[in-house]
This record gives sequence, structure tokens and C-alpha cells, in this order.
Amino acid sequence: MDYVNLGRTGLKVSRLCLGCMSFGEPERLPQPWSLDEKASRPFFRQALEAGINFFDTANIYSGGSSEEITGRALNDMARRDEIVVATKAFFPWRNAPNTGFLSRKALFQSIDDSLKRLGMEYVDLYQIHRFDHDTPVEETMEALHDIVKAGKARYIGASSMEAWRFAKMQHVAERNGWTRFVSMQPQYNLLYREEEREMLPLCADQGVGVIPWSPLARGRLTRDWSDVTNRSQNDAFALRMYKNAEKQDQKVAEIVARIANERQVPRASVTLAWLLSKPVITAPIIGATKSVHLETAISALDLCLTEKEISDLEAPYVPHWVDGIVPPLSDQPLTITPPRA
Repeated sequence: MDYVNLGRTGLKVSRLCLGCMSFGEPERLPQPWSLDEKASRPFFRQALEAGINFFDTANIYSGGSSEEITGRALNDMARRDEIVVATKAFFPWRNAPNTGFLSRKALFQSIDDSLKRLGMEYVDLYQIHRFDHDTPVEETMEALHDIVKAGKARYIGASSMEAWRFAKMQHVAERNGWTRFVSMQPQYNLLYREEEREMLPLCADQGVGVIPWSPLARGRLTRDWSDVTNRSQNDAFALRMYKNAEKQDQKVAEIVARIANERQVPRASVTLAWLLSKPVITAPIIGATKSVHLETAISALDLCLTEKEISDLEAPYVPHWVDGIVPPLSDQPLTITPPRA
């Protein structure tokens, strides 16, 4: 396993990050593809034995049970000073005021709750899951700075948003002497390359580490276009993704299949090898519900695509509607459902 610095920090992370969204108690949130704790633990062992030291979860995954499973597994299997644990906050954890988003109150509650579920004194990377249109940027950045200074997080990062908003948040932090983001977690894969226009060049220029989510396009690049899986049929987010250019996306998937056949490697290896060929990418976040998923991802580290193969993979791409970014909610009043008696 190779290790690289996360952005301009001295923090060393493996070239692959294990995403823990698939690990959680299914009954805590309607994610029927999630693996319970017993089924999840072998993946942490497999990842650690392969040299993966970077693990990403979020407070919202499986109603918080992803953090619980991740924390117990890593506390049992790894030395805390050798691993990098990342989690996220933004989405409401309960249908009530102040139980989500990026106010100072919500962020301080979120980090304390996450640390309790993880069973850890700190996280290495604390990320905002999305941009909050209803909280002043100054309030969010000062709260994140104070969380770092309180020793509850070592670094902070962000996820999908417009590049200008990310630049604004960084500027506010720098202007006030507060902690800046060291990483960006965008959606980026062969079917969704819109981040190449502004976000990725911004990150490259500013030395921000890039850890893409959905690097395999929710599995669409790993199987025949007509194939379906339990997750593809039940993941509401995945069902609406990549719809506006489906015919052109299928052409990309077919080229992935052709190159994989010529190289005699899994399609996922080709897809990840393309992503890893981009200098701006630090570590794709990979999910796994089968042992072979991790094996395939790890094998991609040794696959070097030719310039012709990269060109062939990129040629059919067409612009996509911007996806994965939360729109303003100011004109949609919060509706609270009274709790049941």
C-alpha cells in the first residue's frame, strides 16, 4: 500500500479510503443493503491487513450505527495513532429544530454524539457533509475552528458544494485566522466529471486533498448496464443519479468493459485506475459488501492505464446536470412532526 499526504498537511493516508456507509444496522435506516456488525467486521480486518489506514463514515449513516460499528471494529483491531478516522455532519438526525445543519449549536452536538458512538476521544478528519445555506459561513467556520482547538478533531474537510462557496469558506477562515479545510469530498467518476470544471482545479491550486465519493458510479461501471442489484433497486439516491445522459453513459461503461476484457482485470479496477491516474486525487472512497470488492480495489493500485486507454474512456463523456449539491432551503419552512405519545 502506498501512502500520501492529505493535501498540504503532514497526515499520511492510504491511497484507498474504506467508506463505511455500507456498514450499519439495516433497521435503523431503510438501507436493506447495509451489513450488520457481524458481517461488517471482516471488511475492517481485510482493509487493515491490506494496509488501508483511512476510514470514512458519517453521523447519518444507518441512523448512527455505522459510526458505532466502525468505532468498535477499529478500536478492537487497530492502534489509534496509526489509523485515520473521518466522519461528517450536516443532515438532520431527528425531525426537530437544531438537530442538523451547520450552526454552532448543531456542530458541537454532532461532534460529541459522533465521538460517543465511535468510542474515540477525537476524529482525525471532521467534514461538513454539505453546504448550509441558512447559517452564516462565519458561524460555521469559527465553530469548526473551535472544535479543532478543543482537541475533538485534528483537521476539517468539506464535501459536495459549488467551488465558489468552498473558496468563500476558505477565505473567511484565512481572514479570521481560523482552521481551513484540508480536504474536499466531491462526487467524481467516469460518468460524472463536472468537478473537473472548477472544483478540482481549485483544489490542485490550493493544495486541498481530494477524496471522491461514488468512484464506481454506484456500481454502474462494474457490471453490464442491464444488470440490477439489491442496492441499485433500493438506493433512492442512486435511482435518480446519471439519468440525464444514460445513453451516453452506457457508451462509457462499454469502453470500461472492453478495456477490462483486454487487460483481463475486473471493470472496477479499470475505473479506479483511471481515477488514480489523476494527480489531484488523494484517495477514492471505496465501498465493499463482498470481500472481492476490496480485493479488486486494491488491485487497481498496480494497474497503469495507457494514454490511449485514458483517452478512450474519457471521449464519450457529455455534460451532466449538477448533482449531489443541496439547494437553498430558505423558502421551504421547517415542518415539525409531533412525536408519538
